[in-house]
Amino acid sequence: MLNVKLQTKTFIVPPDHTLFRNCHASTVIVLPDNTRLTAFFGGEREGEGDVAIWTVRGDGENWEAPRRLFAEDGLAHWNPVLLNEGNTVWLFYKVGPTVHTWTTRWSVSHDGGLTWSKPAELVPGDSAPRGPVKNKLLVMSNGEWLAPASVETDEIWDAFADISADEGKSWARCDVPFTHRSNSDTQDNGGVWGGLAENALWETDPQKVFRWDGVIQPSAWESAPGKVHMLMRSTRGHLYRTDSDDFGRTWSEAYPTETVNNNSGIDVAETGGVLALAYNPNGGNWGRRTPLSLALSNDNAETFHRVIDLETEEGEYSYPAIIARGKELHLTYTHNRKSIVYSHLTLEDG
Repeated sequence: MLNVKLQTKTFIVPPDHTLFRNCHASTVIVLPDNTRLTAFFGGEREGEGDVAIWTVRGDGENWEAPRRLFAEDGLAHWNPVLLNEGNTVWLFYKVGPTVHTWTTRWSVSHDGGLTWSKPAELVPGDSAPRGPVKNKLLVMSNGEWLAPASVETDEIWDAFADISADEGKSWARCDVPFTHRSNSDTQDNGGVWGGLAENALWETDPQKVFRWDGVIQPSAWESAPGKVHMLMRSTRGHLYRTDSDDFGRTWSEAYPTETVNNNSGIDVAETGGVLALAYNPNGGNWGRRTPLSLALSNDNAETFHRVIDLETEEGEYSYPAIIARGKELHLTYTHNRKSIVYSHLTLEDG
């Protein structure tokens, strides 16, 4: 069984900064020269009109000054997702006043994130939130891009895969079947996330928040050519899963796994047949967002073994993004909505 060793852990933005009041939803890539490029959204609070996309470059220990991108007064920006092939980098993100009404834009950089093209609609004329919603795209063995996606309404959450065979010029939406039910779960055995009382969400009415039912924000991997899988956060106390045998064109109905889920963001990275899951190991609906942990699976996500806790104090440590480069893992996550943390970990034989 592999173990995980923490090599480096740094603040991408110093905790005592005055750049913004809140930040969240980070993403990370590694460029050919080993530079780490991260992005996240920051502003007064999520959903406010001053929230912009920010990027930061660094070597994992030292970080350049954050850059504020694509700000548009009065329009909230959300959930950046980075993808790179060499120094060509694509950036996807959402815009809109609420999660129910946001749409997707994208931009491209040909110099490792130093300069960017003018942002454009990802799917012109489509008001649905197309493309990646939080987690990285999967470049499948056939060369196509699979963007793990989801949509949220006043009542229900649903996941889908958006697939592009031409580097984002066109997309095919492939829905994940899911059976909804009336949802009113407000408790778990570890307590409810304090951010609800602190109005950290764009929606501040608990009765509306606890009414939502479903699965969102998938994380995808390919176990064999054409065999693609996604894990999703859910409102039901566990991660849900869906599987495809045809490069994401059709999906099994989403079904619960044994891995507990606090209805907060997760991410999965695959390397050499090993899956690394970054998550909060709590159950319930809107459960506590601490600790933040890493678990490994050797059986294609049938079971996970928790191997390290990256944060254990009270607070919010959430929305991890993780990528694998050989036996190296690069992970970013929200630190109390004030900063973003980067961790470099290695997989080692136990």
